[in-house]
Parts: sequence; C-alpha cells; structure tokens
Amino acid sequence: MLSNYVTIAWRKLKRHKAYTLINVVSLSLGIACAILIFTLVDYHLSFDTFHANQDRIYRIYTELHREKVVYSTGVPNPLGDAFRNGYDVADKVGRIAFLPKRVVSVSPEKKFEAELAFADPEFLDIFNFPLLKGNPQSALRERNTALITDRIARHYFGNEDPIGKLLHIDESLVVRVTGILQNPPATTDFRSEIYIPYSNLQEHSPWMVEKDWWLGFNKEMQCFIRLRPEVSPAMVESSVLPAIVNKYYDKENAEFFHFKLQPLSDVHFNPSLRGYTDKKNLWTFALIGLFLVVTACVNFVNLATAQALGRSREIGVRKALGSQRGALFWQFITETALITGFALIIALVLAYLALPFVNQWFDIELVLNPLGDGYLLAFLLALLLIVTFCSGAYPGLILARFQPVLALKGKLSQQSVGGFSLRKGLVVGQFAISQLLIVGTLVVTSQLRYSQQADMGFRKDAIVILPIPDNKKAKISTLKAQLSEQSGVQDVTFFDSPPASEAIGSTTFRFDSRPKEESFNISVKSADHQYIPTFKIPILAGRNLNPSDTIREYLLNETAVKALGLASLHEVIGKNAIINNQPGTIVGVMRDFHFKSFRAAIDPLCITTKGEVYNSCGIKVNPANLGPTLAGLEKSWKAIYPSFIYKYRFLDEEIERFYKLDNMLLRLIQLFAGIAIFVGCLGLYGLVSFMAAQKTKEIGVRKVLGASTSSILWLFGREFIRLLLIAFVLAAPLAWWVMNKWLTSFVYRIEPGAGIFGLTMLITFTVALLTVSFRSVKAALTNPIKTLRAE
Repeated sequence: MLSNYVTIAWRKLKRHKAYTLINVVSLSLGIACAILIFTLVDYHLSFDTFHANQDRIYRIYTELHREKVVYSTGVPNPLGDAFRNGYDVADKVGRIAFLPKRVVSVSPEKKFEAELAFADPEFLDIFNFPLLKGNPQSALRERNTALITDRIARHYFGNEDPIGKLLHIDESLVVRVTGILQNPPATTDFRSEIYIPYSNLQEHSPWMVEKDWWLGFNKEMQCFIRLRPEVSPAMVESSVLPAIVNKYYDKENAEFFHFKLQPLSDVHFNPSLRGYTDKKNLWTFALIGLFLVVTACVNFVNLATAQALGRSREIGVRKALGSQRGALFWQFITETALITGFALIIALVLAYLALPFVNQWFDIELVLNPLGDGYLLAFLLALLLIVTFCSGAYPGLILARFQPVLALKGKLSQQSVGGFSLRKGLVVGQFAISQLLIVGTLVVTSQLRYSQQADMGFRKDAIVILPIPDNKKAKISTLKAQLSEQSGVQDVTFFDSPPASEAIGSTTFRFDSRPKEESFNISVKSADHQYIPTFKIPILAGRNLNPSDTIREYLLNETAVKALGLASLHEVIGKNAIINNQPGTIVGVMRDFHFKSFRAAIDPLCITTKGEVYNSCGIKVNPANLGPTLAGLEKSWKAIYPSFIYKYRFLDEEIERFYKLDNMLLRLIQLFAGIAIFVGCLGLYGLVSFMAAQKTKEIGVRKVLGASTSSILWLFGREFIRLLLIAFVLAAPLAWWVMNKWLTSFVYRIEPGAGIFGLTMLITFTVALLTVSFRSVKAALTNPIKTLRAE
C-alpha cells in the first residue's frame, strides 16, 4: 500500500512541476532557516553545561545600592578567603582574576598573545577543565608555574614536551609550565588559555590584590563557589553574605555593599553581569524560525487547496471505484511527505552552505552533524512530521470529502475546496509576518545608524589608539616626542581608556566639606592634559588639567555637578573633592559626552591625571595621508617597545563594538525578512497562476468586449491589495509594540514614526505587485482568440 502511495505521489508531483517547485523551494528555505536557528539556540543553551554539579556552582557578584543599583561581576579581593574560612556552606571556593590578552614569549623570536587567568587551585575542582599532563593535586599551588592549553602546547612547542619550559609574560613575570589542560570546548565563557597561581597576581598586578581592601574591586576579580548539596542559595544570600557585609563594613558602607549569588546557568545570559546575550534574543530567533516555517506551510496549504478543484475528477473516479476517505487522505499526506522530504534534504545542504557565514557573523563555532547530534536529529524528524501534517492535513481532508457525483459532473465550486476565505486568511497572516520583520529591520537599522552617527560629544574620527605595555614616564615621554615629530600627527594623548569605552569603573565621591560621601558613585578616567584638546571636549567652566601627576586635579562633567545639587557650574571650581580616596581640587567642568553606549545614561564622570595607569595612546592623524602616517606610528612604537606585539585600532571601530550583537541581530533580521518576502511572493505567484488558469475564458470574453490590459491587471491585483492592507493593519500595532520593547534597552533612541511604517507598506506592496504583475501580464496579453477557441 505504501509503495503504491509513493508511486502515485511521485507521478503527480512530476506532472505538476510548477506546483512542486514552488513548494519545495519555499519549504526548503523555511526549514533551512529553522535548522540554523535551532543550531544557534542549542549552541548558546549548552554553554557551561558540561561541568559536574553545574547546578551547585555560583558566582558571587556585587550590588552597589546608591542612587541607583549598580551591578559588577567583581568582588573585593578578601571576600574569597572570608567566605572560605568563616563559613561551611561551600565545599569549594575559588578566586580567579581574568586578564585580557598579554604578550607571552617562549623565546626572543617566538611571541604570541594569550588571555591569562590567575586562579586558586580550587578553581580546577569547581570546573571541569581536565589536565592532559601534569599532577592535578599540585596544579596552581606552586608559585611561578603555569598550566597551558593543548592548543598552545602544540602550536608553540610543536613536538617538544612543554613541561618545564619557561614563559615570559609582559617582561614582568616568568613562569614554568607544569601541566597541559585539555582545550576548553567552544561552549564555555572561560576562554583563558594560560592559568597561573593566584598568589602570583601580587607581582603582576598588585593593585588588584590589596589584602584588606574591602572598598575596592574590579570586574575581572571574580569568586566562584560550589555549594554543598544540602545548602540552598537562598539561605546563603539571606544569612551568610549579609553576615560578611556586617562584619567587614562599617554601618554606612554596609548600606551600599550587597553580595548576591549568580547561578552558572545565568552567566552567559545576563547582560547586566557581562553575559553574552539575553535569553529573550534566543526566543526571538526561535519565534522568527517558527514564522518562516509557518509561512512556507501557508504556501503549501494555499496552493494545494487552490489546485484541489483541478483534481476533482480524479477524486471522483477514485471514490466511484471504492477508495475510502482515509486512503485518499493518506495519499495526499504521502505527496506532502515527499515534497517535505525533498525540501528537508535541500534545506540541510543550504544550512551547510550558510554555516560558515553564520559562524563568521557571530564569531562562534556552530557545527551541523545530524548523525552525531541527537538533539538535532530529533528536531529534524519532528520538523519533518510536523510540517508534513500541518501542510497536508487540511488539503487532504478537503480532497477526501469530495462527493463523487458532483466531482465527476465537474460541478464542484470554490466553496467545495474551502473557497477563497481560508486562502485569504493565510495570505494575510503570511504577509503580516513579512511586514513585522520589515519593520524590525528598519527600526534596528535606524537605531544603529543613530547610535553610530550621532554626536557623542567628542571627536572620534581619524583617532588611532595604540597600546602602552610599559607606562614608565621616560618611555612615554620618548614615544610622545617621536610621534609628535611626524607630519601626519596632529595631537597625541595618553590615558587609561578612550572617551567611549566599556572599560571604566566607578568609585565613591566626597565633595568639599560635606560630612558624608555622596549617594551616587562617580566614574573615573585617567588621562594627561592633552586628552581634552585631542578629543575636542568643551570646557564649560574653569580650565583644563595641568600637566602634573603630583598635584591632584579633577575635571567633572555637567551631570556630576547636577548630582551635587548645585545651581551653577562655577560653584564647584576650586572646591576640594575626595574621589577614590584621593583628595584633590576641582579645576573645571566639561560638557557631558557619551562615555558608554547609547544604552546607558550619561552618569557622573571625572577625569584626572594618573600616569601610572595609562595603558593607551590616542593619536589624531591626518586622514589624507593615512598610509605613511600609520607606518611611521608603527616604526616609532616598535623602537620603544621592541619586545611587544604591535597592533592599533581606530576609535570609531571601538565604538562600533558597543553594538556588535545588535549588528548581528540586524543581519539575521534582514536575511529572514528577505526570505519571508521571497517565500510569500512564491505563494502569490502560485495563486495568481491558478487564478489565471481559472479565469482564462473570463479574460478572453472581457478582452473581446473591449477591456484594456490595465483593467485585466486590476482584476488580479485588487484582491491582493485588499489582503495586503489587512495584513498591514494587523502587523503594524504588533510591530510597534515589539520594537518599542526592544528600544527600551537604549536610553538615547529613535522614535519609530509613520515614515518607517509607510516605507514598510511601500516595500511590501511594490514586491507583491511586481510578483502579481509578472504572472498576470502574461494572462492579460494572451490572444483572446486562442483562449476562447480552447474553451
């Protein structure tokens, strides 16, 4: 029986090639997108799920309760020891300090950059990063040792055994390799490739590990714990962590400092704590994938029900010869399954071809392996069954219920096959989805263009940023002198972070003779006196900083002055301030500028000179002579820092990184919107083709009676214009609500006005009318003599 179904189905599909092609193409595109989205969602949901007892692993994070709550992944250095030694609620406590890429030398000729981590030995007990070589019992316990990943071992030591070899880090620390770690999987947020004992952090970055300093912390200084099986996180948050705060902080600071637990499963999905993305984005992608599959299924149902009238005599004959409803239903389901099966195979090929581009866009390592991935295989089988029954069930039921007498006499009407009402509803739903995606594309594009092109309050064009690996005063002075002599260089400044940067901390602020610290924290940037003129930040009151590190001076922004409750900017000039426990004098007020992304409000900010923390150099260059200037910068830099790796970046590229994830989202929405429109147009083309076939005689009669070509085109177009208008009326409110929800993550944002919705209508109507016209023009230009003679 099944072989008979398949044979008949294959013959039908070969006979109706256009019908088969439209369905296969639309289904394959929708399924390919669904496969890629499933793989992407599954990839992110699997982050750090490979650790044993991962449901008991937590990160302690900091909440600062001042004027508003500020979150940080970092904790004060002494917290780890206090938690470990004072309370018996965790079986393992491990501190770790993540450092960005550092220069590592295997030999004078062989250098590379790698991300470092200074970690307690317990870190390897908490997390599943197994050793391939070395002693797990002594790992990270002996000072001046290191664990490296297998990738580094193979790449930089080749066939040599790296155990016992020396690594020189930033010319300030020498460590001996004592173990090789298995390469971490792609699905982990712990990307460090060199682990050094936490006790060595004192030599490398002493400012991070002041032993009894409870008021300072860094976002990279983190503490992970593995709770005992019988201990609940709620109990730790309600009793243990408040007890630590009350023990080590005075009453005033105890009101500000709060420590909480973050589950390991939340680390990847909490943007407030530097997570990669919000889970809502994954569900948005999943919903878009569902929309695309539904859009393809709508095409199938529309075309199948439209074609059903043409198969009425076939169904009548089958019923007259004794075929039952069930047999006819499963015959149509078999046809649907064949189409879906072909579409699934093509979709897998398309997904494989698209995978490198997706990996490049997202900087990830997705892999498609249906035979080796049980979840993906189950998803594909489920998709095959669901699409087959969703697409084929309704048309199958329509065909199976035909009355054989009417079918054989050819007296079935459109109402017998569901009429136009169902197909109208499906077309409306299909184009409502397309319009929703178009609005999303236009809004995201407009917001990102606004964020990247709006005035941020400082000069950002043609600014080259160079790293400063050694900020000794003599070297900085020599570098500045050499850079300033170059003809293409206009300004040179040294600082710890550029005007707009994610790498900025905040601290306490005490103003003038006020008895208490202010209720708000203030962000601090350290820079020399050339910072303000280089970036053209206007001074509204007072003066710029003097070129001195010994006399502490502060520049405040307008927001800081307003937060102090002062009526005039000039009231702060000459007043004393204690910022980050360093007393100084406020000498000027600068205009507010965006020192974070447009997602964040402009907070209180100060700038002060502090040469020992300068790690970057900003150079305003002449863009007209960029090539030789960049070559000159490299030559001067290498003359001062010959042992380090040279690399530069432009400030405007740094600002674009704020919106890296949004740009990825935009590319995907653009792609999905294009596919949704294309699939919808395939469906429209099929329906218009069916209408043209049904109205052949009517068109011939109209033309004989003098109807113009435009009136014939209007005969086809008016119905679809009405449907597109209904789709827009349904899609516009939902699109407005969804995009306003997305825009709430930006403090400074556009307002999606009528222009965006008008452009959406124009795009949809233009594409749809071109599709309808392409087929209807052929029908309108057909010689009526031929059509009437055929009738």
